[in-house]
Amino acid sequence: MVEIDVVYEGDLHAEARHGPSGATLTTDAPKDNEGRGESFSPTDLVATALGTCMITIMGIAARRKSLALEGARVRVKKLMTMDPVRRIGKLEVVFDLPASLSDADRDVLERAALACPVHKSLHPDMEIPVAFNYRS
Repeated sequence: MVEIDVVYEGDLHAEARHGPSGATLTTDAPKDNEGRGESFSPTDLVATALGTCMITIMGIAARRKSLALEGARVRVKKLMTMDPVRRIGKLEVVFDLPASLSDADRDVLERAALACPVHKSLHPDMEIPVAFNYRS
């Protein structure tokens, strides 16, 4: 179990503290929803959680196979929708990975990414297209 302690600071800002490590982060409402956009919004953190989870699970698979994954990147584009209510409608995920990976290793890493707990926890109505680019 992990506990996150959140304090509302006012003016649509909140600070969250990670129980095990004590690390903190702040959030702000986005400009298009009455905030100042001074930090990650809560929905930005969902996109961040997806990208970091996917690449971390890939990292675990890579370490088990002694594959070098350092420098790999993932970009997540969050698109909001108002249908039927304001929510995340789509998270577009694009990976840039080393071209030197074999086809077999690519398959292992791609399956690992798609099995990440955050990806598996998101609502099925949310579109989550994922692209894997292999570049030197």
